[in-house]
Amino acid sequence: METFVSESVLLLFISNNIIGETRHIEIMTDPIIFLNTGQNIGINESAQLQVTIQCTSSPSPLDVSCFMVNEEGNVPSDDYFIFYNQKVDPHHSVLLQQTEELKSSFVLDTNKLRQAPVEKCVFTASIDIGGTFADVQTCQAIVQAGSQQIVFEIAQVTAETALIFIEIYKYRDGFKVRAIGRGFFGGLQPLAESFGVEIESNDTSEAEQVLLTAYAEVAAASPEAPAPVTAPNINHPPLNLTKIDLLKRKVTLSLQKKKIEPIQARVAVVFDASGSMYHLYRKGIVQEAFERILAIASAFDDNGELDVWFFAKDFLRAPSVTAQEFENYIERTYTLGSKGGTNNEPPVMQDVIRKYTIEEPNVNIPTYIIFFSDGGVSQKGKIMRLITESSYQNLFWQFVGLGQANYGILEKLDDMTGRFIDNADFFALDDISKISDEELYDRLLSEFPDWIKEARSKGILA
Repeated sequence: METFVSESVLLLFISNNIIGETRHIEIMTDPIIFLNTGQNIGINESAQLQVTIQCTSSPSPLDVSCFMVNEEGNVPSDDYFIFYNQKVDPHHSVLLQQTEELKSSFVLDTNKLRQAPVEKCVFTASIDIGGTFADVQTCQAIVQAGSQQIVFEIAQVTAETALIFIEIYKYRDGFKVRAIGRGFFGGLQPLAESFGVEIESNDTSEAEQVLLTAYAEVAAASPEAPAPVTAPNINHPPLNLTKIDLLKRKVTLSLQKKKIEPIQARVAVVFDASGSMYHLYRKGIVQEAFERILAIASAFDDNGELDVWFFAKDFLRAPSVTAQEFENYIERTYTLGSKGGTNNEPPVMQDVIRKYTIEEPNVNIPTYIIFFSDGGVSQKGKIMRLITESSYQNLFWQFVGLGQANYGILEKLDDMTGRFIDNADFFALDDISKISDEELYDRLLSEFPDWIKEARSKGILA
């Protein structure tokens, strides 16, 4: 095995004006070790290791994870998948300490890691919001063990959307690091499933096979490599990572892209259930929209709960729901389809206001109300009054138009006068089923964060 070493020399110039002399002192630092794909090297004994995954530029943030796997190549349980929503394992041996758009760092406690029921830690990254790793520049994994620094820079990628960077594995009484540098298509989902993490999907067998092939190639190239990775054990308890968890990550990335701090808020959604909406319910488009909004509640709400209303001529306050209950929620709950009729916004708006200002008031956190309508808005005076009155409350209304229709007063919210604070926004979508998650979240989160700041400055929020 060849290891490329670059020695760093620090020249320290010390000027002493009293005796009029300058001394040059050479201080030698430990060499930086650069690995090629498939190479492995022993890690210096150290109580703590730091692993950094980074790049200099990327079309979208890197979604970095660590899979702590056993001899079969599976996570022993859901607690050993370290990612943005679960930052430490039960033994506190691996901690996701820092997450930024282009850089994430893990800290490994080697003493605790020796006792953990895993054989290696696999460090990965995926791109789930546009672009591929062919667009990523200077993609590196860096291992720091005391004064020892090991660097692996991935150079050969094409259009992959997920990469395995390195693995740190137990070797005799210590640890070694191996440069993997293999990628595949499919993002986080097939990557996670290849390690025994179950995510709702149609078919990921092809992506899994590509990943396993990559591991076999690396294993064959190294005589010290562990046994080749086999297919995930079907008896292995899967991690309950749902579609909502993946959408939740996109919500978080939308905030990070805008450099907005995490938001805590109650979240509600109001769905138009008039007769003209029936085909969207029947095609499952409303269920899809519901899931995308549930991800916002999962990211914002302290218990991840979404409050739901339907309205036509009458309205229905439906049961609140969490990510554990999202499947077929619209089909199970939607009961206004047979009534059809015209839109009647004021009664459902009054009920939303009643819930958050009279039944369950909480001035410490904002309430974000996402209101879907396919047009036919006619109660101009009543809607204006309700929005104006609620401008003194911790309520923000985000109206979303579906299709090209007459939205009445909703289209003129930015020009609406008489309010204590601008507490509403509106945009229309030609076809919500064709807009990407990223664009939808960017638009939904366009004005709400700014409203929070203004609401705090005016005393609406405590």
